[in-house]
Amino acid sequence: MSHAAANKTETEAATNSSLKQSPPQPANSHDAKLLNGTLARTNGLTHAASAAVNSSSGYGSASAAGSGAGSGGATSSASASLAAVAPSTALPLPPSSNGLQMPYERFRADDSSYVPIAQFYAGRSVFITGGTGFMGKVLVEKLLRSCPDIRNIYLLIRPKRGQEVSARLTELLNAPLFESLRQEKPKELSKVIPISGDITSEELGISEKDQNLLCRNVSVVFHSAATVKFDEKLKLSVTINMLGTKRLVELCHRMLSLDALIHVSTAYCNCDRTDVSEVIYAPPYNPDDIISLINWLPEDILDQLTPRLIGKRPNTYTFTKALAEHMLLKEAGNLPVAIVRPSIVTASLNEPFAGWVDNFNGPTGLVSALAKGMFRTMMCEKNYVADMVPVDIVINLMIAAAWRTATRKSNNLLIYNCCTGQRNPIIWSEFVKHAMTSVRKHPLEGCLWYPTGDLRMNRPMNTLNCIAKHFLPAYILDGVARIMGKKPFVVNVQNKIAKAVECLEYFATRQWRFKDDNVHALLNTLSPKDREIFVFDVRHINWDKYVERYVLGFREFLFKQRPESLPASRKRMLRLYYLHQLTKLVAVLLTWRFLMSRSKRLNDLWSSFLENALKMARLIPFL
Repeated sequence: MSHAAANKTETEAATNSSLKQSPPQPANSHDAKLLNGTLARTNGLTHAASAAVNSSSGYGSASAAGSGAGSGGATSSASASLAAVAPSTALPLPPSSNGLQMPYERFRADDSSYVPIAQFYAGRSVFITGGTGFMGKVLVEKLLRSCPDIRNIYLLIRPKRGQEVSARLTELLNAPLFESLRQEKPKELSKVIPISGDITSEELGISEKDQNLLCRNVSVVFHSAATVKFDEKLKLSVTINMLGTKRLVELCHRMLSLDALIHVSTAYCNCDRTDVSEVIYAPPYNPDDIISLINWLPEDILDQLTPRLIGKRPNTYTFTKALAEHMLLKEAGNLPVAIVRPSIVTASLNEPFAGWVDNFNGPTGLVSALAKGMFRTMMCEKNYVADMVPVDIVINLMIAAAWRTATRKSNNLLIYNCCTGQRNPIIWSEFVKHAMTSVRKHPLEGCLWYPTGDLRMNRPMNTLNCIAKHFLPAYILDGVARIMGKKPFVVNVQNKIAKAVECLEYFATRQWRFKDDNVHALLNTLSPKDREIFVFDVRHINWDKYVERYVLGFREFLFKQRPESLPASRKRMLRLYYLHQLTKLVAVLLTWRFLMSRSKRLNDLWSSFLENALKMARLIPFL
C-alpha cells in the first residue's frame, strides 16, 4: 500500500489547489418536456410533506400526554395530500431522447479508427463508487488484469468500525479474487488508490483536496454504490440510491476531462411493467419531491406512507432506482452518460475464476440453504424465466459501455438491459433441477438433511409444507440442542430463510421481457479480440455447467470448504439419502396405520385386498 500512497501524493502535487464548479448544462428540449409533465406534481407532494410535518408536531405533544390520536391524524393528512397527486400510468419517453438504440456500425477489420478497449483505458484514471461491493471488486480486478496500462483506479471507501480506508483497501486486495494479480502482476495493485468518503454524506464525504484530485485526473466514472437490501427503509434507500447519485453527478460536472459516466441501475426498476425496453420511463413522482418528503417527514410516518408511495413496485430498492434514472437524465445535462441495468446478478461465469461469489444475496442464499437440507419449498412459477446473469458478464458490459460512450459521442443517454431471458433463457424448474443435482454431487460439510425441494403456486399447500418441513424440524432440533446444553440456532436460520424467500417471491412468481437490443448492437461493434477479452455474450452460457460451478463456488468461497473434503461429504450424503428414504417409508406406514385405526370401511377394504392378494399368490405355482 506504500506504492498507492506514494502514487496518490505524486498525483496530488500535480493538482491545482482548487477547481471552480462548472454549472450543470441544461437538459435537452425533449427532456424539458418530460420534466414539465412532472412539475404539476411538485407542489402537491411538497405540500403533503408540510401538512404531514405540521400534523406530526401535534403527534409529538399528544404522545407526550399519553394520547395516540396524533399519529393517525398525521398519517391521514399526508395520505390525503398524496392522493391528490397520485401518479398516472408511466409512459415511455419518445425514443429520440432517452436511449433507444442509436445506429451502431458493425466492426470492420479495415476500420483504422477502431480503438481497442484496453488501449482506450491506457493512461486513463477511473473513479469507482461501490468498489468494495460484489460487483465493484470484480470491476477493479478486471480493469487491472485486462487493461494493464490503466493509470489509476480511485475507489470511494467509507471508514468502517474504526478501520481506516487504507486498511480496508489492503483487506480488499488480499482477497482470493486478486490472487492471480498478486502472483503475476503485483505492481498493478499499487494503481488502486483509496478515496475516503461516504455516499450518504454531502459532497460524498470527500475532502476538498481529494475532490480536486479526482476532478483533475479522472476521465471514466463507474457508479455502482447502492443499497441492495429489498426491505431497506425508504429514507436510507433514497439517501443512497438517489441523493448519492445526484451528488456524484455534481462532482462529475466539475471533472475537466470526463469521457464516460456509467450508472449501474437494475432491470427491475420498471418491474411494474411486463415489457421493459432500453428507455427511461416516466417516473411515478418527481424525484425532487421524494427527496423533500424524506427531509420533512418523521421516519415513523414515512414508513407508514412507504407502501402507498412505491405503488405496484415490491420494495424501496426498485422504487428509488427508477427515480434515480430519471434524476440522472435531468441532472446529467451534457455529461456522457450510459446506464447498465443487470437483472439478478449471480456468481461469475469465468472471471477471474468460475463460480466466485462473496455474499448470500438473491438465489445464492436459497441454494445454499437447499444444499444444507434446510430449504424445501417456496412459492414460484416453475415455468417462468429465471433471469439471472453472471457478475463478470455485467462487468465486461460496463467496461465496454464506457468505451462506447467515450469513443462515439452522442446526445442520447443509452441504456443497456444486461439480461439472459431473451437470448439464453432458463426457467426456474431447470435452475432448481441443476442446483439439486449439483448440491448432491458436491455436498456441503455438515448437511442436516438430504436436499430435496418443490416449487409451488398453491399458497395454502406451500404454507403447510413450510410448517411441516421447515419450522417443525427446526423447533425439534433446537429442543434437542437445549437438552444437550448447546446453543439453539436452527429456528433463527429458518426465520432468515423465510425473510429471504419473501423478498425473492415477487420475482419468482412473475415474468418480464427485458429488451436487450442495445447490448446486442454493442457486441457487434467489438473486434473479435475484444469479444474474447470482454465477454458479455450471454448466448455462450451453458447453464448446466454454470450452476455446477456456482455450487462449487459458494462451497469454497462462502462456506470455506476445500475440495479435499468432498469424498467424506459424499459418504455423509449417501447416508442421509438412505435415512431420507427410510423416513418417508416410516411416514407412509404411520399414516396408513392411523387411517386404518380410524376407519372401519378402510380396514375392511385393506383386509379384502390382502385376502385376494394371498389367493393370487397361491395360484402362481400352477400358472
